[in-house]
Amino acid sequence: MISLFHHLHSSRFSVSIIPASISSLGSFPLLFPCVCNCRHGWWCRAKFVSIAPMQNSPSGHSSLPSFLAFVRNLRPCGLLKPYIQVRHGQGIHNVEGDKNYKAYLSPDYFDAHLTPLGWQQVDNLRKHVHASGLSKTIDLVITSPLLRTIQTAVGVFGGEGYADKADVLPLMVANAGNSGRAAISSLNCPPIIAVEHCREHLGVHPCDKRRNISDYQFLFPAIDFSPIENDEDVLWKANIRETKEEVAARGLKFMNWLWTRKEKEIAIVTHSGFLFHTLTLFGNDCHPLVKKEICKHFANCELRSMVIVDRSMAGSDDSTTNYPGKIPSGLDLPSDVAVEKKLEKEEPDSGFT
Repeated sequence: MISLFHHLHSSRFSVSIIPASISSLGSFPLLFPCVCNCRHGWWCRAKFVSIAPMQNSPSGHSSLPSFLAFVRNLRPCGLLKPYIQVRHGQGIHNVEGDKNYKAYLSPDYFDAHLTPLGWQQVDNLRKHVHASGLSKTIDLVITSPLLRTIQTAVGVFGGEGYADKADVLPLMVANAGNSGRAAISSLNCPPIIAVEHCREHLGVHPCDKRRNISDYQFLFPAIDFSPIENDEDVLWKANIRETKEEVAARGLKFMNWLWTRKEKEIAIVTHSGFLFHTLTLFGNDCHPLVKKEICKHFANCELRSMVIVDRSMAGSDDSTTNYPGKIPSGLDLPSDVAVEKKLEKEEPDSGFT
């Protein structure tokens, strides 16, 4: 069995991550143990559940909806929280940085916005989110407070075209961030909040420096920026780049904060570096292919679905009901092992040492 749980003892919440599907494993079924709260109040192990990889879905769509339906059945136990991870669409810094890494140091790409191709990626992801049914299940969208992630969040998860109404603010005003896009409505969509903890690697690169929150509030009136304390960007330093370990630690704090949210299903729009360094903390007890899938870099506008699991309530150490056996100690060689050893002894000597 492939274990998809990874427990972090350093956090208040015993957080684990389960990928909803592992596309790189082909038709190999994935098994993971779930914990349920039975009606008698005892913690008991549920049956193993097979998750089919996304690419093998006969409809051509993700098998995520059925997976999330399964998770919702277990949610009353308080141990599981499904969430969606999305990397932003292509930004202007991605294009130039791919040609020359030094472009990331250029102030010309301060708080980089989406390219026209990036907006096409957003439109296509939006179609997928609606076709797969995800748009009906998400209770909250959390975005990094950078222009490219906010544009992606409102483009994928926002309402339709905006019609001026005195009592309803738009999610995005027309042409926000030189987008050339029409205004986006805040009606019939989940609330969107901006949170600093899921920002990209901080420092040195101007593309990862945010503008003042007051500027964003003008461009994105219906987004909730209240979790951010400072109007100016006090986290980004021109001459100090966060270490990988610092990014991962920040990501873990973010995961623990997610657990405190009352919403049941959350979408997070963030960055490749943040996701990569955070997810490297997980999957160390997995099959190498699973670990590789969890930790690989996200493509622009890639969406992955995972579940946060709090194992602290079920016990983070070895089960207190397990028993080691052999007390008192005695011979206990299984018969099948004995047969194998007997056959090995009976094999003729090949003459080689």
